[in-house]
Amino acid sequence: MIKLHQFSSHFGLPNASPFCMKMENYLRMSGLDFEVVDDFDPRKAPKGKMPYIEDGDIKVADSGLIIEYLKTTYGDSLDAHLSAEEKAVSLAFTRLLDEHLYWALVHVRWIDAEGWKITRDRYFQAVPTPLRGIIAYLSLRGARKQIWGHGMGRHSPEEIEALAKADISALSDYLGDKPFFMGENPTTLDAVAYAHLANILWVPYEGAIKRHTSALPNLEAYCLRMKARYYPNSA
Repeated sequence: MIKLHQFSSHFGLPNASPFCMKMENYLRMSGLDFEVVDDFDPRKAPKGKMPYIEDGDIKVADSGLIIEYLKTTYGDSLDAHLSAEEKAVSLAFTRLLDEHLYWALVHVRWIDAEGWKITRDRYFQAVPTPLRGIIAYLSLRGARKQIWGHGMGRHSPEEIEALAKADISALSDYLGDKPFFMGENPTTLDAVAYAHLANILWVPYEGAIKRHTSALPNLEAYCLRMKARYYPNSA
């Protein structure tokens, strides 16, 4: 059985990490047998980041590479029907979500002062008290370096909000009144989009990005549809 190593869940979501939630979404959607392993320490992971999977003696890290491995090994039950053009659109939106919008979410959770208070209190509550402050500080320092290196952290908060709003509007416009992003049937893009959108809509961080997302009713309706279909027993 496939073992999915990921962070513990928070905020009532399958995972507060969009990449961990993306992987659990994909595994549920593809119907593969798997079990979740809560793993707080990313230093154990092959690339020092979560999530990763164990499939027998094989370990695969990085959500995108994991999905490609699973498709190659077990078949592509979600995207095989897509045309080359549709696969290109799916890839482009996946990159928008994973490589751009995600970093605006990092800014909200780790750099924004109010967001950091919530992140600090929720993410590190399982760490023993003597180490909690040290690990939180080191994690914050690492997040600041990463977002600066990516480039998103070099923008003002107002610029980051504008960039994120443009991404979210594009997602809303493309989804339109379709049940799923690529039409009548869910695909890998839905595993990605649901993870990111739910992590904006259904967490206690407030601000312009969340307000903008909430003001686009097709996005929350879409998230509720995905939740009902793949997480029917969650609160």
